[in-house]
Amino acid sequence: MRYVLLFLISLSAGYAQDFVWTPGLQSAYADLQKLKIQSAKQRMARESARDGVRIFLDDYADMLLLVTSDDDRLFAAKSEQESTRLDALKKLSDTSPWQRVLIAEVRLHWAFVKLKFGKELSASWDVIRAYKLLSENQKRFPDFLPTYKSLGTLHIMIGSVPESYVWVAKLLGMQGTIRQGQQELQRAQHDPNVGLEAQLIDLMVRAYVLKFSDTDRQTLARLVSQNPDNLLLHFFGATIEQKNGRGEQALTYLLNRPADKNYQPLPVVENILGDIYLQKGEYERASLHFNQFLHAYRGQNFLKDTYYKLFLCHWLASPQNTRSSDTIARNLLQKVLSVGRTTVESDKVAQKFAESSLKNAPASGQKILMQARLASDGGFTDQALTYLRPYSEASFSTTAERAEYNYRMGRIYQRRENPDSAISYLARALTLSETDQLSFGATAALQLGYIYQQKNDRARAQSFFQKALTFRHHEYKNSVDNKAKAGISSL
Repeated sequence: MRYVLLFLISLSAGYAQDFVWTPGLQSAYADLQKLKIQSAKQRMARESARDGVRIFLDDYADMLLLVTSDDDRLFAAKSEQESTRLDALKKLSDTSPWQRVLIAEVRLHWAFVKLKFGKELSASWDVIRAYKLLSENQKRFPDFLPTYKSLGTLHIMIGSVPESYVWVAKLLGMQGTIRQGQQELQRAQHDPNVGLEAQLIDLMVRAYVLKFSDTDRQTLARLVSQNPDNLLLHFFGATIEQKNGRGEQALTYLLNRPADKNYQPLPVVENILGDIYLQKGEYERASLHFNQFLHAYRGQNFLKDTYYKLFLCHWLASPQNTRSSDTIARNLLQKVLSVGRTTVESDKVAQKFAESSLKNAPASGQKILMQARLASDGGFTDQALTYLRPYSEASFSTTAERAEYNYRMGRIYQRRENPDSAISYLARALTLSETDQLSFGATAALQLGYIYQQKNDRARAQSFFQKALTFRHHEYKNSVDNKAKAGISSL
């Protein structure tokens, strides 16, 4: 009996060593979250290759390399690592609350990677399997906080699925609400290992799925200032602020980002800088950054978008059409059609614009609307109003242009915190868009939902969120539907 007990104790001690956050692995994880991938790998090389935490962090490093490079050859070379690492983790103790969490994390890493490389079906299965693992872990270890980082994220994603697709989630055994997911992310932020990542995910969800508040913005600014050596935080801070129409703050985050040879190269930063300068109307400077991005980047995403933006720089900077100017513009539009792929939404928009513009050259009215759109999207509302003030709805010849004029004016006043002036313009954009199901109608309905939500008029807010969901087949449907569904859930 004594020898049996000794054997069981030694066996359980061995299992206890399956998932150990050693000081070296904690430092490696911190480095990965800063995008210091090579230094993290050096730290990990000194740790046991059998430790489940080490296996997870090796996978985390590969995920970061793949999503920051978008390199198809690197993806092909590393894609077999998913099954190798999953097999290694499955051999470790299933009595540890870490086992299912880390298997789920590896699956979610590869789901994210596969989405970047256009493997949507395989990515979906990874997400489903990760969800089931995390749900099981929650039942077995309800007080284990790391479970809630990714489970909360998945519950938010499920909760924001458009109504017409809810049955699919239920059929697959996936349930969750936005409120539930937010509460779980809040819990995960108290964990010493995954707390920072959970906090960043929470902010990104608020920015991309929900509504980003002034309190959220202050939290983001504090987080970035407290972590001046964290490149990932500066990058995501910039993308969040750019997404929310605060181009100047996004520019500040990028210009103050840490930059030396210890950090993973991020060519996409040049693309974002180009976007901001394009919004500011600094076309030559924007073109420089877009070309620097093309020189450094090895992926297939964002290529169509970048050549589209180079076309905009040329077109908007040209005071009048000439034969040579038209040739350059046409060549850039042809380039949009010949490069990259249409996996990400911005590339789909670029492809559609190029196809349309090569058939019918953009009219002068479209140039004014584009300048106003870019300035407004970046939060440069004084400049946007300067573009549009000389015009009225009657100045534009097509229904689409008139709808866009009203939508742009509404968004400008909304960004200037003048919702009452915004409402009439957005409502007019919605009316003009309904017959032809223009995207301006869907986005106008979404913004009207937000305005009435702020006014605490829940009935009108819900009706406009529902209205946004009725628009079909527009280029922003996925993002608009997700946000409209999230808006309904939050009421």
